[in-house]
Amino acid sequence: MQTKSFVWAIFFSAVLMSAADTTPLNVKEGLWEMTVTHSISGMPAAPNLPPDALAKLPPDQRARIEAMVNGTPDVHKECVTREKLQKNAAFNANRGDCTRTVVNSTGRKLEVKFHCEDKQTISDGTLLIDAMGTDSVKATMHSAVNSNGRAMTMDFSITSKYLGADCGDVK
Repeated sequence: MQTKSFVWAIFFSAVLMSAADTTPLNVKEGLWEMTVTHSISGMPAAPNLPPDALAKLPPDQRARIEAMVNGTPDVHKECVTREKLQKNAAFNANRGDCTRTVVNSTGRKLEVKFHCEDKQTISDGTLLIDAMGTDSVKATMHSAVNSNGRAMTMDFSITSKYLGADCGDVK
């Protein structure tokens, strides 16, 4: 379970940075739906996760871990705000501590290199976000991970579509 949690921590923390000279993505503010597919090579077979361990997780995190274990796409909603766009923190959730470097930042594209360390796991990778228009975003992430001496490669593909201005209860 530690490896799976770290995998998601890497993905969801890959783009939060506070560089003042970056250009925010030119997309609409409001409710977005994200669909994340992934492939992971080198990951050990998923153990049977104890139901009590899963029950202690927040519902959205539990769903993401179960989706990863089962190999199914993760679909969730996010509220994209002006503040998130200005911090290049849209289309992710801030989890984990990583060093991030913005390689390229325009209204249409964001490229970030990242390095993450958590206990005995190290990850280096690149996240590319492309605003196809103001209401459609595609992204890819590639990461090389070393967890307890085991090398893994992770590739994520993300598509996001704008649903509307009102985020309701979604943060």
